[in-house]
Amino acid sequence: MATVSVVYHSGMGHTKAMAEAVAKGAGEVEGVKAELLAIDPADITDGRFTNNDILERIDASDGVIFGSPTYMGSVSGQMECFFDATAERWYKRAWVDKVGGAFTVSSGPSGDKFSTLVRMATLAMQHGMIWVGLDMIPGGEGLNRLSFYFGAGGQAGQEPPEEAPNEADKKTGEALGRRVAEVARKLKSV
Repeated sequence: MATVSVVYHSGMGHTKAMAEAVAKGAGEVEGVKAELLAIDPADITDGRFTNNDILERIDASDGVIFGSPTYMGSVSGQMECFFDATAERWYKRAWVDKVGGAFTVSSGPSGDKFSTLVRMATLAMQHGMIWVGLDMIPGGEGLNRLSFYFGAGGQAGQEPPEEAPNEADKKTGEALGRRVAEVARKLKSV
């Protein structure tokens, strides 16, 4: 069985709602177990991410989907602290050939989400991961309505997380989760 970890930070609950949708999509793929791994600000001490359990669970995963709100054109500070903590894995090449993907949520239709997705893809590329984006054109049922291909984008402002991201954005997140899970399962069986 392949494992896909959805590693995310959520400041107001919107990115968590998207993470749950991404994990749902990944978990729908036969032969794949999806797990949610939240970056908790309490796991950051003096600017350093300290939760080794999350890092070890990613070590054991076949795929990793990163999620972060877009804050000021990039990932959240909490996510960046987590990224910094992966340096030992980078040096040991521990995540080479894991399948990677990403999603983000911000208040604008674009909201500089692309910069955030690129930041997460850059981390994955530095680790030697295999990047998987969305394969869908914008269209039916509002899927990929924000037109991102590097990963999934969701939109949410100050509404409660129960209202935003909307269902189309969550379905787009599910599609990303399924796609990453399918690729991870195929590569594991090779």
